[in-house]
Amino acid sequence: MSIADNLLAFTFAATLLTLTPGLDTALVLRTATVEGKRQALQATLGINAGCLLWGAAVAFGLGALIAVSELAFNVLKYCGAAYLAWLGLNMLLRPRRSLSSVETNGQPSSNWFLKGMLGNVLNPKVGIFYVSFLPQFIPQGHSLIVWTFGLVSIHVVLGLVWSLVLIGATRPLSGFLRRESVIRWMDRTTGMIFVLFAARLAFSKR
Repeated sequence: MSIADNLLAFTFAATLLTLTPGLDTALVLRTATVEGKRQALQATLGINAGCLLWGAAVAFGLGALIAVSELAFNVLKYCGAAYLAWLGLNMLLRPRRSLSSVETNGQPSSNWFLKGMLGNVLNPKVGIFYVSFLPQFIPQGHSLIVWTFGLVSIHVVLGLVWSLVLIGATRPLSGFLRRESVIRWMDRTTGMIFVLFAARLAFSKR
């Protein structure tokens, strides 16, 4: 395929991947409805930063190490599962009653950028996906590093656009979504989703 064909094929495949509901979608939706638009944007930027970090890892060889090393894969897998389970159980057992996410100093009480980034960085499936998926769209004889970052950047842009759509879709219902009963339901529902993702990740195989 030509360079243009490679880019079009990857963009199409990455678009389908981005639109498929998953952990990132759940995090963005929950944060937008419960915490607010600014916090959701922070989570979105963190998620995309995680993608860029995985892109760098794949480009410089760490992704290949995880792909061939059972120990490295398992260590990162269980760390990721433990982190997701911790987030999920906190939401299940201690759901919020109100949107008191801003302290008196005006700063968010939670670092949603860090949460979004760790959600991706501690998921080895992202690295395995990039290792197995990206090389298919890199033309022979071209720079692996340049093309890896270029393709990951396309994925990041698609993810950013989709996340902004999700964040914007919550605004018409903001009054309803800020009710105490709805907030508690959102926390518990998202917590359950996170716990299920943690279990799925913990028991996943190559």
